[in-house]
Amino acid sequence: MGFCWLFGLTAALVGIGISMALRSRTTVGAVGITISRGLGRGRTYPWQKIQWIDVRETKSQYGTSLTARITLTDGRRRSLPALQHSTWYPDPDFQVDFQRVVNWWELSTDPAARFQPPKKLRNRLTPPVVGLILGLLTVVVIAFGVLVG
Repeated sequence: MGFCWLFGLTAALVGIGISMALRSRTTVGAVGITISRGLGRGRTYPWQKIQWIDVRETKSQYGTSLTARITLTDGRRRSLPALQHSTWYPDPDFQVDFQRVVNWWELSTDPAARFQPPKKLRNRLTPPVVGLILGLLTVVVIAFGVLVG
């Protein structure tokens, strides 16, 4: 009986996840960019609140993933659902669609309001660097434990 409950719950969660993924979208219009993550009508970010649009490239053992994202005037970043390209989910029109978003943005904003934000620390930390830092930190903690204990 427990297996049936576990299987049913897992199937329901997978179904909800797939439903949300299929309903996630990015809509671009005269007002701005509307991001919907599958629940509700989504949130609209006016063009005046968007200071930069770029593509984040993430490399992993499974290939390279490209995700379009916006940077708001307050420094927050938002990825644009349905405007992504990867080995597992290829989108042959990714570059064309991304350029359409950039064109809307450039037509709707003043050039003086568009500037690339400085890179944050998390953008400079690559997985090998994080692994090296965690490895060194582990060695220090173990050495300290051995010396004190």
